[in-house]
Amino acid sequence: MEQGLDERKRKILKAIIQTYLETGEPVGSRTIAKYTDLNLSSATIRNEMSDLTEMGYIAQPHTSAGRIPSDKGYRYYVDEMMAEKNAQLARKDLALAEKDSQLDEARELIIEKTDKMEKMLQQVARLLAKDTNYASLITAPRYNSGRIKFIQLSRLHSLQLLAVVVAEGNRIKNEIIDLDEPMTDDTIFKLNFLLNTYLNGLEASEINLGLIAQLKEQAGVHSEVIANVLNAVGNLIQVEDEPKIYTSGATNIFKYPELSDSQKASEFIATFEEKQQLADLLKETMADEENTGIQVYIGDETPIQTMKDCSVVTATYELGDGIRGTIGIVGPKRMDYEHVVDSLKTLKDQLDDMFKKA
Repeated sequence: MEQGLDERKRKILKAIIQTYLETGEPVGSRTIAKYTDLNLSSATIRNEMSDLTEMGYIAQPHTSAGRIPSDKGYRYYVDEMMAEKNAQLARKDLALAEKDSQLDEARELIIEKTDKMEKMLQQVARLLAKDTNYASLITAPRYNSGRIKFIQLSRLHSLQLLAVVVAEGNRIKNEIIDLDEPMTDDTIFKLNFLLNTYLNGLEASEINLGLIAQLKEQAGVHSEVIANVLNAVGNLIQVEDEPKIYTSGATNIFKYPELSDSQKASEFIATFEEKQQLADLLKETMADEENTGIQVYIGDETPIQTMKDCSVVTATYELGDGIRGTIGIVGPKRMDYEHVVDSLKTLKDQLDDMFKKA
């Protein structure tokens, strides 16, 4: 810890860096006064920010009264973060050795949180199957969109850069980039400008070979740095291959004579148990980001061969920041569509609150 950086300055510096990582905008004293627990006036925070600027931890762009982290500020932030993680690891090892009850309790709470989400989804599927007398399925929410918010390159050492990539949902990917030779502050600034000019607001599908070639050409001798940043972008904003699916009520099909033929029934139940074809159907449903309403597939419209005698009704729920999931009902083509659609609409509207409470 550097002498002269007291507790107040450390908290303000941390707040500036974390806010900047989330927003990509220079941070002012009013923002810090609003979002920290310091209970300090804007004037007092401005004085502390002025000191931090003089000490080299933050900088003031020419176009704004706000501050942004400097390389020194990022270095301090990373060192503090790593020290905290090492301390947590040490405490965990000690707790395991001594069977620390408090850590056991914390671990149980984490497990309970995960279990609670899974149990809630399973319960939703069961209730939906019971309410409709059809088969039901629901996917866990996942990021279906990976739009880039901003990218920040800063110096760690003379031959190392830290690339920070922030995407929707304030997901962050840090990548350490090794250099063959030192890079000037002016070059780092130009690379930051280049990356953000070309990539801000884009999704993974929009970053094509032509765009990559343009970036590398503009970067010249530093094209390898661009390649490393693009790897970090790809790792952060890629969409998961398979959604996690919870199902219920597959045996309800035996209630409908047209679906209860032994071969049809066994194929139907196998599809629900194996889930791969369900995953393909749901990925197709979620691929259309503009359509978050109710979709109905009847008979041959259904892309799953074992469900050609069925109807499938799906709804995509949206939890914000590109976090989406799908609910589905599978039944005979003579299903009560009005009741199914009403049930899905109601559940779709309620899921946001349900996940917030989970």
